Amino acid sequence: MSFIPFELKQELVAKDTMEHARGGFSPYSMNGGTLLGIAGNDYCLVASDTRLCEADYYMIYSRRHPHIWQMTPSVLVGGVGFQGDCLTFMKMMQTKVKLYQYEFGRSPDTSAIAQMISIALYNRRFFPYYVYNMVAGLDAEGRGALYTYDPVGNVERALYRAEGNASAILQPFLDNQIGRKNQGDVAGPGDLALPKEDAVKLAHDIFISAAERDICCGDGVVIQVVTAAGVENYNYQLRKD
Repeated sequence: MSFIPFELKQELVAKDTMEHARGGFSPYSMNGGTLLGIAGNDYCLVASDTRLCEADYYMIYSRRHPHIWQMTPSVLVGGVGFQGDCLTFMKMMQTKVKLYQYEFGRSPDTSAIAQMISIALYNRRFFPYYVYNMVAGLDAEGRGALYTYDPVGNVERALYRAEGNASAILQPFLDNQIGRKNQGDVAGPGDLALPKEDAVKLAHDIFISAAERDICCGDGVVIQVVTAAGVENYNYQLRKD
């Protein structure tokens, strides 16, 4: 927990009081966090930074808080946005997964969890969870399956995607290096899928660039890769300022 001077606390309280008086109250706040996902021929990668902060005032709450939860031995779910909603939503999804296991005697697969999340988000569409989610796993054919959402449950299966605070920095890298956009006659992602090792290196390099440009992205990057053998974990340090 970062130290906040007393004078700064008074200034923030006064600012919030004025916002309330003007009718500008919002139940949400942005607590940083950035997600990146890449689906390959036989793997699916999801990565996040480990900084938890208050984006409006730039206060660092934690430097060791990855934004990825493991729902089953072969399915990962990432969530960034308002931390209160992230924790509440992930606890609810973990409960739904356990109920599924008790009822059917097995863990839900990637597509089942993707659909469960979509329904749960849509049920709260009039007062939505301020969470940007990403599901990573394998499909029935063993290929990488990456699902992304907006806060009201629209779901899309993608080859690659960035979500969260620094997504505007990460997405162009992915478009160029995986989508092969603006590269002339170079083969597209359907013809030239990245090997797993190259995807891990690319994710690390992209987060290094994001940490240099976004004050809410930093401290460390956690990269988790789902394969037929299980989940592989990689941890790297990023800049801490």
